[in-house]
This record gives sequence, structure tokens and C-alpha cells, in this order.
Amino acid sequence: MPTPHLSAAPGGFADTVLLPGDPLRAQHIAEAWFDEPEQVTAVRNALGFTGSYRGMPVSVLGTGMGIPSASIYTTELVTEYGVRRLVRVGSCGSVQEHVAMRDVVLASGACTDSGVNRARYAGLDFAAIADFELLRSAADAAQATGVAAHVGNVHSADLFYDPRDELIPTMTAMGVLAIEMEAAGIYGVAAEHGARALAVLTVSDHLLAGEHVSAEERQRTFDDMVTVALDGLVRDRER
Repeated sequence: MPTPHLSAAPGGFADTVLLPGDPLRAQHIAEAWFDEPEQVTAVRNALGFTGSYRGMPVSVLGTGMGIPSASIYTTELVTEYGVRRLVRVGSCGSVQEHVAMRDVVLASGACTDSGVNRARYAGLDFAAIADFELLRSAADAAQATGVAAHVGNVHSADLFYDPRDELIPTMTAMGVLAIEMEAAGIYGVAAEHGARALAVLTVSDHLLAGEHVSAEERQRTFDDMVTVALDGLVRDRER
């Protein structure tokens, strides 16, 4: 049924949803990859579409920026629309020399400075991790298509403009691959409600080298990431 943030009719979302932050990226994904895409929601311009990919029903929904916004949408998708597979597709900033611009990062885990998962886990530290089968399938899809993909920890930040200068050196030393803003929240929602989740990310900024892509490139490129996510979902479905 429609929720305060989603106007799709019952059954309007497939049980698998891609989750970019940018609603215009959601529209681009639907138009470029889906067969017969149909817009199913546009509340607050959080655009959502449903179609199919290689015969697999799939939806895409823009979640906005940050853990709070992504958590609202993913919770409603799971609890009100029966979604079982949640795959974030978005940009990230590399904090490792070997993780290059436009490489794909598969987030096996998501560190965070957000308190949302402590709230879910009785005030203790919760290890926010990806679903193993989704992760394995995405890694296999990347290998099959020759996409440079790195598997490891990311950091889901609450602050985009963080004043703490020591954070990036700490992340680099601890082997964290990249910084983004949603994965830890999505992984927490999935754990709380018995769904499965993965984040597939593209490096849009290299925070050690000072390299960046444009806003237009963020919105309409990063095709490898989406192909890896979708092909991985097909592989997972067929296992």
C-alpha cells in the first residue's frame, strides 16, 4: 500500500530494488537497462521505476543522500512492499592508492559514525555486512565482464563535510577502501527485517589524489557498476 514517502500501488515494486541516491540516476537506469520500465512513484521527486532485466523483475528507486533518507525508503520497501533484495548503486570516494577513479567497490562491510545501528542493537556495535550470496554473485559478474572490482570495507559517513582531519588517514591505515553515505544504514535495515543487501559503488572521487568527476558524470555514467549489480542479481536468482 502507499506510504508517506512512496505512492506505488501494492505490487508496484519488484522484490529486487536498485537504490541510487540520485533520483535522476534512477530514471537513467530504468531507461537504459530495464525492459518496459514504468514509473511507479514520484513523491518528493524520489523517482521509482519497475521493469525487467534479462527476464528478472526489478525496480529502481532514488533514496536521496545519507543514512536517514535511505533508511526511510528501504524500511518502507521491505515492510510495505515485500522487497527482499536491496542493492545500493552509487558513488564513493577512494581512500586507498590502489582503488582508482571509476573502479567498482563491492562493500563487504560498512563502518560508520552514524548511531542508527547502535539504536537497533541495544547500544552496542553492530557489524553491518553485505549478504554473502549477493556479494559473491556480484564479484563473479565483475570478473566475467572484466570490470576492476575491489571487495572490502567502506565507511558510511554522516557528514559530507567532516572537520576531523585524522579520519581519512585512519581509514587508509585500517584498510577501508572508500567513503560513501548510505550502505551501513541499508545493511542495518536489511538485518532488522530479514532482507538481503549489498552496495555496489563506483569511485567518483579519489580523496588521496584530489581527483573528482563532474555532477553530470555522477548522474549519467558509471555503467559498469549498474551492469555488475544487475548481472550479479541475475546470477543470485539462478543459484
